Amino acid sequence: MVGRRGLGRQFGWLWAAYGVSTFGTWLAFDAFALIAILVLDAGPTQVSVLAATGLAVGAAVAVPLGPWVEFRRKRPVMVAMDLTRFVALMSVPAAYALGLLGFVQLLVVSVVVGAAGIAFSAASGAYLKALVRPEDLLVANGRFESTTWTATVLGPPVGTAAIGLFGPAMTVVADAVSYLLSAAGIRAIGGSEPRPVRTGVQGARLRPGDLLEGWRYVLTHPALRPLFFNTVLVNGLILATSPLLAVLMLGDLGFAPWQYGLAFGLPCVGGTIGSRLARRLVARFGRHKVMLTTGALRACWSLGLAFIRPGVAGLVLVIAVEFGLITCMGVFNPVFATYRLEQVPTDRIARTLSAWSVTSKLTIAALTALWGLLAGITGPRTAIAIAGLLILITPFLLPRHDHALHHEGDLIRSKT
Repeated sequence: MVGRRGLGRQFGWLWAAYGVSTFGTWLAFDAFALIAILVLDAGPTQVSVLAATGLAVGAAVAVPLGPWVEFRRKRPVMVAMDLTRFVALMSVPAAYALGLLGFVQLLVVSVVVGAAGIAFSAASGAYLKALVRPEDLLVANGRFESTTWTATVLGPPVGTAAIGLFGPAMTVVADAVSYLLSAAGIRAIGGSEPRPVRTGVQGARLRPGDLLEGWRYVLTHPALRPLFFNTVLVNGLILATSPLLAVLMLGDLGFAPWQYGLAFGLPCVGGTIGSRLARRLVARFGRHKVMLTTGALRACWSLGLAFIRPGVAGLVLVIAVEFGLITCMGVFNPVFATYRLEQVPTDRIARTLSAWSVTSKLTIAALTALWGLLAGITGPRTAIAIAGLLILITPFLLPRHDHALHHEGDLIRSKT
């Protein structure tokens, strides 16, 4: 069957490494914020600064990592980034046990983890394209997507229980160990990986212009350019309203914390369903039609969150809206990720994925700060509504035509 298609032992180790690190990340979801509040007596401003700084500065630090990753073997880079995150995260419980933990350390660790995560994603995307056959990329990305949403469902409740029993520092330990296990899984993949060779004008040493090559390729590509702006804006607007939804539901509307967790945990099942449907839908309707339709549909849900009311009806509304949104994302994300890998030449994948991640994280940080200010002026409900209206515009940024036929020409031009 579609869902049981075998991709080989090497992919199995890569998938296992991804699964354990993803579950660790969601297990420790918001752990830094809780440590800042419970251990360091940080206020709302400091917690917001911690969240924004980790995204923004981590993304800025990661800018030169894309070209650095591009011309190195990807598996050693992935192992190095996992070990970097392990060491950085373990410094937090170590400092806590010694009574030396401070706010600045949390900031530094969040920056290091964020930058290493971008470099890891860039390397893993390039490695995946080399590891599996082109016709299996959608299956592989669908499995990663399903794993992400499964971890999103299970991780936060287990993490919350662990925090209650052992304290927030222990979930950071679990997150750190998950990266150590991920590094071990990637090492277990085995096999040889040739060193990328810089040819032609790229044969010289790394130049300042290489830092911008990822953006240059995306912004001149007829299909990737609209997808770039679409995905960056949609993700930024959705995540910018997450803190406002917490304030609205837990503060203004009086929902209990367990209700808030249920409202955003249960709908993640839709992501698993969508990711399992992605390949079947592509086989039946075609990749471009599925990407265009689900990309447009995922923009239609967020406005509904502005109409939340207290009580059971309001809780059901949030679950329904989030389920619809996440199901559409569960289909769109693996199809989009596969299409992006297919459209980017092998010698530009790491730089392109790095540029994409850097822009996305900087946009999320900027929009989160901007919507926080907007909510202070208009109130959280109005700010959520404005974001929902803006998301409705984003389908116009989706590519109207399938540019798959241009891929061969792009590969030829990239080598001239």
